[in-house]
Amino acid sequence: MRSHKELADLAEAQHGVVSFRQLRALGFSKGHISRAYEADRLRRIHRGVYAVGHARLSDHGRCHAAVLACGDGAVLSHLSAAWLWGFLPRCPAESAVTTPSRGHRRRGIQVHRAAALSSRERVIRAGIPVTSVARTLLDLGAVATARDLTSAIDRARRLGRLDLESVDAILTRHGRTVAGQRLKQALTLYRKPVFDRARSELLFLEALEKVGHRLPVLNCWVEKWEIDAYWEAERFAVEVDGWEAHGSRQAFEDDRLRLEEMKLAGIDCIRISARRIETHPQQVAQRIGTFLARRRAGE
Repeated sequence: MRSHKELADLAEAQHGVVSFRQLRALGFSKGHISRAYEADRLRRIHRGVYAVGHARLSDHGRCHAAVLACGDGAVLSHLSAAWLWGFLPRCPAESAVTTPSRGHRRRGIQVHRAAALSSRERVIRAGIPVTSVARTLLDLGAVATARDLTSAIDRARRLGRLDLESVDAILTRHGRTVAGQRLKQALTLYRKPVFDRARSELLFLEALEKVGHRLPVLNCWVEKWEIDAYWEAERFAVEVDGWEAHGSRQAFEDDRLRLEEMKLAGIDCIRISARRIETHPQQVAQRIGTFLARRRAGE
């Protein structure tokens, strides 16, 4: 016996979409489904997938419809999964779905095949079957630009969803793939310890010496501020940022206020990441030399 209330509840839970198989499971006959389709009470989105009542679907509805269209075991994946997790700002026009079996191409869906997604690689988010965070980041390694991959990882970190232990577990199985190699490279910046302070300071001083610059005082107090590197004559300061420097919104705001107050006190301050000191020490030293020369010239 068919239940319109159960259909309404299911459609609400699935962002306005249902599958033919779900309609049959609710007791709707093929004839009833056909008549509802002809009367526009069901709007076809994909073969065997309908919007209930109207076809104006949200991005969540489009994604859920794509998963339903790809059958049992299908999950939202790749760029679409990254959007659902909140790692990318826009939902792709074509939904990406990973399925355990080969199937027909479907218009508006990018179908990927993975024969054996483990239970830890598939979860439910916002009611939609989707790849786990770790699997999503791995899949991004196969399809995303370097910039989008890095952006997604950083966003995952900010949202508190970057679990390196889970990522490493999936990389033990897929680390030799192109996607795995790209993900490993992109994650280098996020490994702890992010940088060794003593090593960064030595590289910093060594680079300054190589280009002939006078060395600063390190880790000193100037007025009310503790500064990483300071040239007193030029009233020029360098702050070295680790990745945990802005762990909260308040820390971010306090840092901006600190720089503003230093500027008002006549101290010019720039921020340099520890990563840059470790990877491009000569460039850092040369640019600091330019800043110092400009301060001496009164620019």
